[in-house]
Amino acid sequence: MNRTARRAPGEYSVQVSAGRVTLEGNLSLPQDAGGIVLFAHGSGSGRFSPRNRSVARALQRAGLGTLLIDLLTMDEEAIDAETARLRFDIGLLAERVVGATDWLADNSETADLLIGYFGASTGAGAALVAAAQRPEVVGAIVSRGGRPDLAGAALSHVHAPTLLIVGGEDGVVIELNRQALAQLNSSAQEIVILPGATHLFEEPGALDEVARLAADWFTRYLTRVANAE
Repeated sequence: MNRTARRAPGEYSVQVSAGRVTLEGNLSLPQDAGGIVLFAHGSGSGRFSPRNRSVARALQRAGLGTLLIDLLTMDEEAIDAETARLRFDIGLLAERVVGATDWLADNSETADLLIGYFGASTGAGAALVAAAQRPEVVGAIVSRGGRPDLAGAALSHVHAPTLLIVGGEDGVVIELNRQALAQLNSSAQEIVILPGATHLFEEPGALDEVARLAADWFTRYLTRVANAE
């Protein structure tokens, strides 16, 4: 079957319906994309996060599409800036990730692509909850300095191959990731601890290594050969 015709490769601003709200996003679709990765950011972050955009560019070079969205509306961002409460509302964030997943599955340009999740910080917990709710379309998950433990009981319902990347100097988070790994029921699951890296992977070369690991994981588990007519 021929793939649905897509717009020219590049980055486009999109509006993503997610339940009762519309979220702002940036969609990039390389020619003949082998899959698409939805970014679920963490505390106080969004679609313009330099770290997430750096990883997204690496994934695009590997032939994967990317969708970076603001999981909170502008009004919610203002509330969260004052209270820091919504960034830890895993139920709300997971609901938004599910909504964006359904948007990708319904969009003619992306409907034939397997979906991956790249989660950071609390966004990783939300991504895992969402993956448990949409197992038929989520093909792989990568967590960067994430809090997968926040997914709670949903961990045992995650079947997509899951890679947890943690900085070697992020002591408490390492243990939380190890505990979460033991609860996953994925077809493939792995934890990689990067020596010398802290929570935000700001050390020279650390984020590049995260991007390399993520690109390898997603191309391994998301890419599928389209059947030609």
